[in-house]
Amino acid sequence: MKAPRRFTVEQVQVQPPPDIELMRAAARGVLAENAEPATSEELATLTLQLRGHINVLVPEVEQAASSRVHVAHYCALACVGEARMKLDLKPGPGLSKGIAYARRLSRVVNALCDHYQNLGGGHA
Repeated sequence: MKAPRRFTVEQVQVQPPPDIELMRAAARGVLAENAEPATSEELATLTLQLRGHINVLVPEVEQAASSRVHVAHYCALACVGEARMKLDLKPGPGLSKGIAYARRLSRVVNALCDHYQNLGGGHA
């Protein structure tokens, strides 16, 4: 049996905290009144960006909530579950359904950012 691999401090990559302001700006752009991407390609790019933000935020919020045992902890974990469900969904056909999907993702990004900040994420 092979011995488990040990990592030195130099080999472990430390990830910077998520850029909450950048993530919120992307969400604001979608949620702004009458905000519609000019093309379906722009919408696809924006949707991919929002999905990426959610994929970054979910483990960060889980980690921030892991040391807490109170209402905020449970609310954050419920939001994580909701975020995962939204990632499993796909937009319906047509630009208007794609925009509606992007708006749902934007609301999830905002909620995850709120939970991350409320739980003190990034302030270890």
